[in-house]
Amino acid sequence: MAKINFLNPEFFWLFLLIPLAIIWLVLKRNQQSATLKVSSVKGFKGSYSVWTKLKPYLSVLRLLALSSLIIALARPRTVDISNRTKTTKGIDIVMAVDVSGSMLAKDLKPNRMEALKRVAENFVDQRPNDRIGLVVYASEAYTKTPVTSDKAIVAQAIESIKYDNILKDGTGIGMGLATAVNRLKDSKAKSKVIILLTDGVNNAGFIEPETAADIAKQYGIKVYTIGIGTNGMAEFPYALGPNGQFLFQRMKVEIDERLMKSIAKKTDGEYFRATSNSKLAEIYDEINKLETTEIEELKFYDYDEKYRPFVWLAGFLILLEFGLRNTVYRSFI
Repeated sequence: MAKINFLNPEFFWLFLLIPLAIIWLVLKRNQQSATLKVSSVKGFKGSYSVWTKLKPYLSVLRLLALSSLIIALARPRTVDISNRTKTTKGIDIVMAVDVSGSMLAKDLKPNRMEALKRVAENFVDQRPNDRIGLVVYASEAYTKTPVTSDKAIVAQAIESIKYDNILKDGTGIGMGLATAVNRLKDSKAKSKVIILLTDGVNNAGFIEPETAADIAKQYGIKVYTIGIGTNGMAEFPYALGPNGQFLFQRMKVEIDERLMKSIAKKTDGEYFRATSNSKLAEIYDEINKLETTEIEELKFYDYDEKYRPFVWLAGFLILLEFGLRNTVYRSFI
């Protein structure tokens, strides 16, 4: 919607002259008016015409003309502003998610995998100007969603994450990281980031995590690593029951934090430990703040000058007063 503003609002200070002008006109009128004392005015009743009664209002025309000129000098105009945004530094992000059976552990609620999905979806919503991809891994890894700007596709892919038998169980951290690097190595983005999440130790795959980290560094890819799991004991799935549901038992939580810290340090990233749902959310918020996207906002202003009607009005009022004083009221001057 168009807004009205004034290019030279300082001219509104001239309105302080209006009261002075009124005082001056009143004093001048009193000085120019002759007085005559009579014993009775009955003989003058009914002798005043409409024009005679309107004569004092000639000064009002002059004041209105002055007010119109002041408004015109202030340059009123309407402004229609349209915004356009342009991403000047885009970021390509790949989330590499551990989907091994241990991600069903219940130390996060309702379990690690479901807690991660909720936080990851919220993270994607907060990155509207970046491209995001998704890699899942257990003992092997595959790309669930290539790097894309279509957030609906990414959100749908995150929602569909689950533990199944597609990947052999195990934790191949090197496999997950290498697959994520492969998705980003040819990216032309200003910044390339991998968020690598695991809840265990590297015990599968034919690519060593340190080797994958070296490759990431070579391609200028920053890796943020997250170890998910409480400190101490947690309920882990260990077998399927007769009705097809997992059976759980308490086991010690083991995360190779030394390895995760090494990967992060080597690639100029950071390591985080998520011991609860709230901590996991805080970690993704922190990464969101660390990896900011620079946005250039372009504003277009469409001005429509509105001072001309006030100039025309002032001119009309001045001409009207001048004409009346030199025609109808000429005999009163």
